[in-house]
Parts: sequence; structure tokens; C-alpha cells
Amino acid sequence: MAHEAIDPVFDELLDEHEPVLQLGSGFNFTEGPIWHPVEHYLLFSDMPDDKRRRWDSHGVREVLSPTNKGNGMTYDAELNLLVCEHSTSSVAMFRPDGTREVLASHFEGRELNSPNDLCVKSDGSIWFTDPTFGRMPGFGVERPVELGFQGVYKIAPGAAGRDLELMVDRYTYTQPNGLCFSPDEKLMYVNDTSQANIRVYEVTADGKLANGRLFASGIQDSAKPGVPDGMKCDMHGNVWLTAPGGVWVYNRDGRLIGKVAVPEMVANLHWGGEDWRTLFMCATHSLYSVKTKVGPRNEPFMRAQPAAGAAPGPQAEAASPPASAPQVAGGGLHLQANRCALIIQDMQNDVVMEGGAFADSGSPVHCKEQNCIENIRRLAEACRAAGVPVIHVWFIVEPGAPGLTTNAPLFEGLRDAQALVRGTWGVAPVAGLEPMAGDHVVTKMRMSAWEGSTLETVLKATGRDTIIETGAWTNMSIEHTARTGADKGYHMVIPEDGCSTMNADWHNASVNFAMQNVARVVKTGDVIAALRG
Repeated sequence: MAHEAIDPVFDELLDEHEPVLQLGSGFNFTEGPIWHPVEHYLLFSDMPDDKRRRWDSHGVREVLSPTNKGNGMTYDAELNLLVCEHSTSSVAMFRPDGTREVLASHFEGRELNSPNDLCVKSDGSIWFTDPTFGRMPGFGVERPVELGFQGVYKIAPGAAGRDLELMVDRYTYTQPNGLCFSPDEKLMYVNDTSQANIRVYEVTADGKLANGRLFASGIQDSAKPGVPDGMKCDMHGNVWLTAPGGVWVYNRDGRLIGKVAVPEMVANLHWGGEDWRTLFMCATHSLYSVKTKVGPRNEPFMRAQPAAGAAPGPQAEAASPPASAPQVAGGGLHLQANRCALIIQDMQNDVVMEGGAFADSGSPVHCKEQNCIENIRRLAEACRAAGVPVIHVWFIVEPGAPGLTTNAPLFEGLRDAQALVRGTWGVAPVAGLEPMAGDHVVTKMRMSAWEGSTLETVLKATGRDTIIETGAWTNMSIEHTARTGADKGYHMVIPEDGCSTMNADWHNASVNFAMQNVARVVKTGDVIAALRG
């Protein structure tokens, strides 16, 4: 069956004739799909059967029963499995060793209705909806409600002393169901199955919801089965919602732009696959998938890794993480030294030292705040001891800056300040980060370490595909090099305390948002420990 492109832009998200594949069938009512980012399998719930199932390249098998009629699932940044349990009216967390902890079960002294779906914000807070479906026969345990309203809640970050906060007016929703953040987490979308609509809220700086409004309504079709249920944002901010006939897709303005046709009523959906371009859909009796041209909002768990040495719990079986990428384990990092190279970029007097051409930018101050020079020195020492090549990348122009195009304010400023001129004090490496015997030196005249340089020649010659990147201008040279490195297929590791820029705000914006999409952001100590381990 063909999908429906209501707006031509939909073709940029999904091919109109892309086949929908049935991955398994014979289930009772499937829900809660979630993809494990390291071990590459999908977990999903079969609520009436009270089972948790797993799909991977070998097919579908049961991994846990009973599950307290588990419904929506996701992972947190440490890859703890978070589950909405209908029978217990709880949000529960399963650690990788199988230990279960209840995160939320009551509000104002009364039992929650039946947590249904949930998502995690980058600050670690957990947000969930609480309709009454789990107090109905089949989907939970039939019993009276205690609260008298159906809300949307937030569990505050932190492993202990978690606080539960009602985030919306308690009488706004009839049956709140799916919820998701926009890619920048400035918006939250919540749908209502009974009202057949979606509301959108602004997420304020202090973590509240404000200025709620109707985003889409009339999500119903008497000729096709399906209701508003599971919902996710893609990487561009489009909203994908289970609805009559399959999945409906809305753009950021709330305009319906296309429909994904599925043979059965779909209850929930989530992206997965090694490239995050497979949309898994839990339908009534079956699990389906379809290849898309777009991936999901980058959620915290997608860039997390399991704790080192953790045993597999009942929700998953043990599997070795792929050797192709550096693995972050809690606060630690696992690296293969023979695949790594260290880049020290733009750590030159003009850039980060008092008296340098760019001293007025605040760069020397932030460099000191980050203890950047000493952190890089320690890291370089550890790399040399482990046989990891150290590559110094310097920005150098000839007197008068011939060949330096001034197409951007950055390069105009460099020329006007007569900075980084060969033979001057300003172009020299800062004290403590001079090249040592066996190090490589690469020169450039652009932001990125790749552009017009011999960097990739050195990496190819030494057989390195994992780059540990340090140096100056976190939000410019470091980020730009990391982005291009990721595009080229290199694994980028950013020790954020080995980087600095003009101020902490610019630095934090880069490492906490943009860089999370293209690199593993860690600490210098993590890298040193990994190389020594």
C-alpha cells in the first residue's frame, strides 16, 4: 500500500512506496518500542499477555514475564530501562543488572492512575502521562481510580529523593497519552486519545510548561482504525503520531503533511537500527518497520553506553558492544590505543595567552578556568606513553596574510589583528604544549583542521580512525572539526575540559548540544584512564 504525501515535503522524509515490513505477529496488543543503541535490538511490550519481547536479527523472543502489564518504555542516559507499569500504577526503573526501583507511584498521597508513556529530557528529568487505561480489563487491573484527574508529570533528576511534579492543569486532559520534546527541547507535545488532539507547550528555563495551545485536532477517521497514542519528534522537529490508518506526520506549524500506511492499527513507534533510520511500529497483533529518510530527535540514551562490567538484566541478554566506536561506560571510556590519535588544535599564544592578539575576547580567562593547558599536557603525555600519535594543528599565515580569504568576520579579525603570523611570538605553541619527538605538526588557514591541511594524510598513514580532539575555540574550530570528522566516518572524542573558547556559556552550549550529535563528550581523566586501562 502506498503512503500519502499530503505535502511534497513529505517525500523528503519517506518514499511514497517504501515497503512496510512485518517483523513478527501473533501478539495480543503491542506497545512501547525502544531501541538499544549499543546492542542493537528492540524491546516492546505485549500488555494483555503481560510479556516483554525482544526483536533482533534472529527474530522475536520473550525476555520477561510477568511485567506488571508494562506499557511505554525508554532508557535514561545510563541505559537504565524505564517502564510505565499499568498493574502497579508506577514508573519503574530496571538497572542493567535487573534491579527494579519504583520512581513514581503516588501523587498527593493517592495512587497514580496508570502511567502510560514517558520520555527523558537532557537534564535527566523523566516526563510521563497518566491516563486510566491501566485500570481497565485486559490492559491492566480493573480497579477504582483514586486521583480523579489525568495528568502529565515530571520526575526530578537524581537517583535519590525524586520529586514528582504535576506539569499541567489537572483538568486539561481526558486521557493524555503520547508525549515528546522538540529537538531543541524548547517545546513539549502531549496528545489526548479521547479528545483526538495534540497540545504543545513552551518549556521554560526553569523546567516548567507554559503557553499551552492546541497544535492539531480532529485526529480521527471513522473508516480506519487508530487513535492518537504513541508520538515522537524527528530530527527536524516534525511530529510523528499513531493515528487512523497508521502514522500521521505534522510539520512544526501543526500542518498535516503525510500519512504512513500500516495494515493494522498502530499504538506506538520509535526509531532504531544502526543508522537510526528504521521506524519501528507496534500495531495491534504485529511489529512492523519502515525505512525513513530522517532520524529521531537525539535523545539522551542514544549517546549513552552501558555501565562497565554490568551484567544483563531480565530485559536484555548480554552482548558485546560493537568494536567500531569508542564506548562510554558511565563516566568511563573504553578506547583501543592503536586506533586513536590526539589532536591539539590552535593552542597558540595569540589564541589563549594574555598579550595575544585575541586576549580581549576572554579566551585566556576561559582557558585558565578550564585548566586547559595542563589537562592537554597530561593527556598528550598519556597518549605518547600508549603509542597514540599526537598531532598539533596550528593556524599560520604569512606576513600580510596572503591567501587568507576574508569571507567571514573571523578571518577579517585575524587579518586586522595581524595574528598568527609565521615567525612571531603569537604563532608559537603555548608553553607546555610544544611538539615532542615523534609528534606531527599540521598547519591550516581555516577553522576546521581538515580544510586545506595534511591531517587526513597523517591519519591514513598511521591507520587511525578514532580522534581525541582538544584545543581552542570549542564552539568554532573544535566543533567544526568534530562535525567534519563525523561526516568523514571518524569516531570523535571530545575531552571537554581539554577545550576552551571565549567564555563558559559558549563552551557549554557547544558541548551540551551540538557536539553531542557528532562526538563522545567526556573528561580528560576518562581518556587517560581508558588509555592506561
